[in-house]
Amino acid sequence: MRFRSWSFCCHSCRGIMRLRIPSASLPVCIPNLSSISCERISSRSQMEGFHPGKAADMVVADRLALESKVAAIRAAGPAKLQVIADFDATLTKYWVDGRRGHSSHGLLQQDNPEFDAKRQALYEYYHPLEFSPTIPIEEKTKLMEEWWGKSHALLIEGGLSYDAIKKSVANSAVAFREGVAELLEFLEEKNVPVLIFSAGLADIIEEVLRQKLHKSFKNVKIISNRMVFNDGKLVAFKGKTIHVLNKNEHALDVAAPLHDKLGDVDGTIDDTDSVKKRTNVLLLGDHIGDLGMSDGLNYDTRVSVGFLNDNIEKSLESYGKAFDIVYLNDSPMYGVVKLVNELCSNGEN
Repeated sequence: MRFRSWSFCCHSCRGIMRLRIPSASLPVCIPNLSSISCERISSRSQMEGFHPGKAADMVVADRLALESKVAAIRAAGPAKLQVIADFDATLTKYWVDGRRGHSSHGLLQQDNPEFDAKRQALYEYYHPLEFSPTIPIEEKTKLMEEWWGKSHALLIEGGLSYDAIKKSVANSAVAFREGVAELLEFLEEKNVPVLIFSAGLADIIEEVLRQKLHKSFKNVKIISNRMVFNDGKLVAFKGKTIHVLNKNEHALDVAAPLHDKLGDVDGTIDDTDSVKKRTNVLLLGDHIGDLGMSDGLNYDTRVSVGFLNDNIEKSLESYGKAFDIVYLNDSPMYGVVKLVNELCSNGEN
């Protein structure tokens, strides 16, 4: 994938902000960003191991509000903190080896190629609608419900097997952002629960974690669409369909502790009630709709981090207003690792 770099002056710090935009998106009209300030993270200054040459741009619309939130969460300590994260294109990369990385839905290859082709046709129709900045949220929600319902029906009709899931993950173009392993390890060490909300498939997410990170985390719960197998074949899905625009805290009752599948830990650190008592939230997502993942939670303070991976020139202004922090250009996770270190730097569990 070829990129062109665009530069403009941040109104508050007078520094130069850089956008790397795919050449296919050109010509580019940079939106009016007079209300947005920026931070630029150099490849070496933030932490050891930051991959050189990977530009990681961070946009902050209201620096004072962010500093106030960070101070409040830090003062309360890690015992009051929980992390809510989307999976596809948030914990995982948007681009992998120069092409669009697989989602937990998209990586699946069924035993019957006919059904793979049918699901690909659905993707090609609905995916542009998912990211369209002009479709009203109510209309887009109905479109996403249609897409997920049709895709799940094809998986059942095609007789998806669990062996096919394992093979699909092994052959997939899916990769975690640099720094995700360090983030999860740090949060586990601090006993901070992580709720992974995904419109994808829980069984596949577990397999991706198993194959790509080779580790389980006792503090991680997955809230996603979970499959029901009979004699190794998919026969149904549990509960209400979770799609990209309806993920929220009310879906917690369908979460499964990750270690139940992967083993090697003695127990979860939090049940549903104690998670809900953690009233400070760090939320990570790549859609503005991901902000709804904390719906139903009476939080005191929330810091939201958005990953703007595509349609940058059209969506930067709306993302800057919606999220406390916005990372551009498929950034690594090291900035968030630094943030959680700061959030947990005062107080004990």
